[in-house]
Amino acid sequence: MDGDTGEEIQLVVFKLNEEEYGVEINQVKEIIKKTRITRIPKAPSFLEGVINLRGQITAVLDLKKRLGLKGESGEDISSRIIIVEVENTVVGMIVDSVSEVLRMNVKDIDPTPSISTEIEAEYLKGVGKYGDRLIILLDLAKILTPKEVAKVKEIQ
Repeated sequence: MDGDTGEEIQLVVFKLNEEEYGVEINQVKEIIKKTRITRIPKAPSFLEGVINLRGQITAVLDLKKRLGLKGESGEDISSRIIIVEVENTVVGMIVDSVSEVLRMNVKDIDPTPSISTEIEAEYLKGVGKYGDRLIILLDLAKILTPKEVAKVKEIQ
């Protein structure tokens, strides 16, 4: 990302395993405690199932599985579901915990390193430097392919 102005973005910061990730706050609709998820037969492996979000059936995906990370998604009391909108479709994403909302100067965001990472580069927007912390910025618009978005819409 480029920027030599004092332009800032607001990020919702959350954890998967021990790493910190961020998504732009304008992509986040709300954050809820992890609730009972109803499994869907023959759903893709990363799709945990659906929840009833105030009368709206909402698909929930396991962000760790989607990103190819090791470990089970949070099963403890700090686990959260981040409700986001992807391609005009509301989906929930399970994360281990949500830590904060912060402002980051755009000039403190570097492009994703070209070295191979555990996460496919297409999902990444860059790496933000915040004090002595590195926050991996996700591109939620690319978390689901158009075909997967269509499948999620069928479920809802």
